[in-house]
Amino acid sequence: MREPEKLLFEISRTGREGYRAPANDVGDPAVGIEAELLRDDIAGFPELSEVEVVRHYTRISQLNYSLDDGLYPLGSCTMKHNPRINERVARLAGFAETHPLQPCPTAQGNLRLMYELERDLAEITGMDRVTLQPAAGAQGELTGILLIRAFLTSRGDARRVILIPDSAHGTNPASAALCGYGVEEIASGRDGCIDVGHLRERMGGDVAALMLTNPNTLGIFESRIREICEIVHGSGGMVYMDGANMNAMLGLTRPGDAGVDLLHLNLHKTFTTPHGGGGPGSGPVAVKESLAPFLPVPVI
Repeated sequence: MREPEKLLFEISRTGREGYRAPANDVGDPAVGIEAELLRDDIAGFPELSEVEVVRHYTRISQLNYSLDDGLYPLGSCTMKHNPRINERVARLAGFAETHPLQPCPTAQGNLRLMYELERDLAEITGMDRVTLQPAAGAQGELTGILLIRAFLTSRGDARRVILIPDSAHGTNPASAALCGYGVEEIASGRDGCIDVGHLRERMGGDVAALMLTNPNTLGIFESRIREICEIVHGSGGMVYMDGANMNAMLGLTRPGDAGVDLLHLNLHKTFTTPHGGGGPGSGPVAVKESLAPFLPVPVI
């Protein structure tokens, strides 16, 4: 058992230093800096050598549980393995050093990459169009529900309820509520899948959509997915799929072929884009052609 890591203030010793500003041409590193920006000391500031600081933060980093350290048994979400070669590719200068406001003629390689990615994701999911604009899975989820609302509004079909199975990804109710919908839960059966009888009883003209996760958060595939989609579509609703667990379906089946109308994907989960240190995150939304006019623009 490792002893608790002490604070930097606790291991500080007077007179230790880890960095000294290099002298400039006149020998004083403070020359040329305005007086009001200088101070001789910082009260209570810890004094440590460079190696003490490095060891401190290295020990703290080793307190984090990670996929490199052991099994992560949760059937959903973030801790998927990213091959290290993919991390290196993402750090190539052409990707990592592109400025967000760089003129299009100087970023044709990146634009081609995004176009091909959109087409590949559409093929993989069985959808028609894809937007890469959402910056994270949660934002993609929100975008998907807003697309449903825009589509239904365009038809003058003011529906106000979204159904969510009790086995769905936990963020789903929040996304629906943020978009102004009432949320109602659909129970699971003894097999861990959606209770189709309960769904059939509840479906009606006030239901905008069913949000489901497949395989669900219990790690079980919804074996009656086609029937589920037919029930929802029969009452004029739409089927949204949370793509948090798309890894388990990749290359085996396509949600669009089963009747799903739209879904979001987490590129850091299923397609190993970098996620540590804050990103760059990406939560593309793939849709059927009926929803394509409502996608955020521009769409490549």
